[in-house]
Amino acid sequence: MAHKIKAVLFDVGGPLDTEIIMDREIDEQIKASFRARGAAISDENYAEVNRWAVDVFAAKTYHSIMWKIAEGDMKLIEQVEAELMVTVPQRNKMRGDFELREGIPELLAELSGDGILLGLAANQPTTALDNMEQQGILKYFQYREVSGSINLRKPDPRLLLHSCEGLGVGPQEAIMVGDRIDNDIVPARMLGMATIRFVSGRHCQQQPRSWNEAPHADVYSVEELGQTIRRFVAAPPNTSGDDGPE
Repeated sequence: MAHKIKAVLFDVGGPLDTEIIMDREIDEQIKASFRARGAAISDENYAEVNRWAVDVFAAKTYHSIMWKIAEGDMKLIEQVEAELMVTVPQRNKMRGDFELREGIPELLAELSGDGILLGLAANQPTTALDNMEQQGILKYFQYREVSGSINLRKPDPRLLLHSCEGLGVGPQEAIMVGDRIDNDIVPARMLGMATIRFVSGRHCQQQPRSWNEAPHADVYSVEELGQTIRRFVAAPPNTSGDDGPE
């Protein structure tokens, strides 16, 4: 029997923060760093490596991209990663720290006004909370912890459990909204949560490896996200026995 939905957990990067500029600039920085050290990496080669990292469910996409390009040369990887980290402030300034998805503030206000509990379930530094506060959306969330504050990272399902416990709900009483099959949908389904994938960004073409990793719904806009959340609240999807046969 389906449980009544009481809460919605949101990933930050993707559904709330589009990260379009950030992803683009990180890719350009990685390519520039490798090229400066003699690596003949074309845009086409880089795109292929990026697709590989997404397809293999690499938890830290950029680490896997660097590993693949450098062919395991750790000295080279450390140099490229050091330059990637030192240019973080430049990228943050370029993107205004947070690329707020249009329509999200209004949706969060509506959901909160309807009495739905809202929480975060995100691999983010604690500075993301400050950025959300500046954007005026943090106030809508009753649970405001991220990986940087609890020392857990998705796809570890304990991060999602921590979010549910913080809201006082069970996993089967919550919806997980994220943009990644591997980091968002898979751990959420392991816990029996309803799942919605916001299809956007780097992982938009990522595919589940079996039916029990597939989201209960894919959405492509904030309007569609709101409609799907309300549909699930009115008639929750059956998440019992998600694991299915081995």
